[in-house]
Amino acid sequence: MENIDAPDVLPVILGGDIGAYSLARAFHEAYGIMPLVLSQADCHMCGDSSILVNRVVPHLERPAVLLSTLANTAERFGNRPLLLLGCGDWYVRLIVENRAVLEKSFIIPYIGEDLLNRLTEKDRFYALCAEVGVPVPRTVVFDASADGDDPASVTLPFPFPVVAKPASSAAYHYADFAGKQKVFFLRDATELRATLAAVQSSRYEGKLLIQETIPGDDTSMRILTTYSDQNGKVRFASFGQTLLEDMRPMGVGNPLAIVSRTDETIVTEAARLLEAVGYTGFANFDIKVDPRDGSNYYVTAAGDNAARWLMDDLVLGRPLPEGLTVARGESLYTVVPKAILLDYIRDDALRREVRGLYALGRDADPLDYPAEKSLRRRLYPLVFAFRQWKTCRAAMADKRAREKAAEGLEGAGATADHRTKGTASGKDDEHVASASPELPLADGLAACAKAAS
Repeated sequence: MENIDAPDVLPVILGGDIGAYSLARAFHEAYGIMPLVLSQADCHMCGDSSILVNRVVPHLERPAVLLSTLANTAERFGNRPLLLLGCGDWYVRLIVENRAVLEKSFIIPYIGEDLLNRLTEKDRFYALCAEVGVPVPRTVVFDASADGDDPASVTLPFPFPVVAKPASSAAYHYADFAGKQKVFFLRDATELRATLAAVQSSRYEGKLLIQETIPGDDTSMRILTTYSDQNGKVRFASFGQTLLEDMRPMGVGNPLAIVSRTDETIVTEAARLLEAVGYTGFANFDIKVDPRDGSNYYVTAAGDNAARWLMDDLVLGRPLPEGLTVARGESLYTVVPKAILLDYIRDDALRREVRGLYALGRDADPLDYPAEKSLRRRLYPLVFAFRQWKTCRAAMADKRAREKAAEGLEGAGATADHRTKGTASGKDDEHVASASPELPLADGLAACAKAAS
């Protein structure tokens, strides 16, 4: 615990997941502060913690409940500066949309609503990327509102399989329908039309993005976190390679293991984009590298405490380091068992690197914090690891079974094609086309940004 010049500020964190705990831990590590965490439901991760105060407020995601709760919080702790932070797109949006009321009592570290919409509504974000020259995957936008586009009329300029996801994660949070997933992986036109119809029949009134599939497993993903000062200048960047993502339907895209990396080109592109629109505060990018051309605790694990940037810039008014600080520490952020992670990684060189980080003790689990006093909370990382082991093991077995089945179908198709050609021509054809065509994928990087929590 750094505990340097501990200020009297109280971080108020909305959420109850690993992101909320990791953020609370960052404040505790840096200053010994015990943040107030407001969550919708009780959970052992935050409820049994001795480094934070957890208050459970049912239906906290509802604007009226949130505003009432925060008004009571401000009244109770009005003698201290209050820094309001949201862990979840919908919380960030609620804070931003109610800024006029909330900023009377809280320090709000988020951008304005217009810019938030431009960056977090993915269709508008991709248009912005095109303006500044940041490459993105080819995309078709579907209006999922009740009187929007007809699912049967959608045509794609790229082949299946495709990926579909909501343009607005915050609005999609309230959608309710059978088979809801954070990201849909669709094999053919029938699955696409059925998914579009299901989303359209839900309470989601936004847009759905249909995109070409970029090949590669989770290790092809990269994650970048930046901090821009109040003048919109990018002052900090932490870059990493994702090793494994959450395999649950509503957890797709959430990294479970990250190894620190550096990439000046990606940092430069992100900085150009953020500074072009005057972005301030933390931002987070998910990036996938096309193999044919080449929570924020992982930032703290790499040696740069995320809480310090917020506190120095917005609360304490301390000058930030000159220029752009790039995190260069070698570390492994992970919330999954070692055996699961090493089993998932198929690249031998990457697996050796990860083993080396474990051997050097450079692995960091945000849930495993020695400052926790409760025995129940000290045992929680083991419980969480066991749950991850069960979830990942089952999901990996299912994924590999589907991959094997797909390979069998492709092989059978190629064999049948080969035999047909041989019979028709009276001889074997040595140049039989593949049963499934190569996907014409966009060059470069496919990037999408979301408000940092």
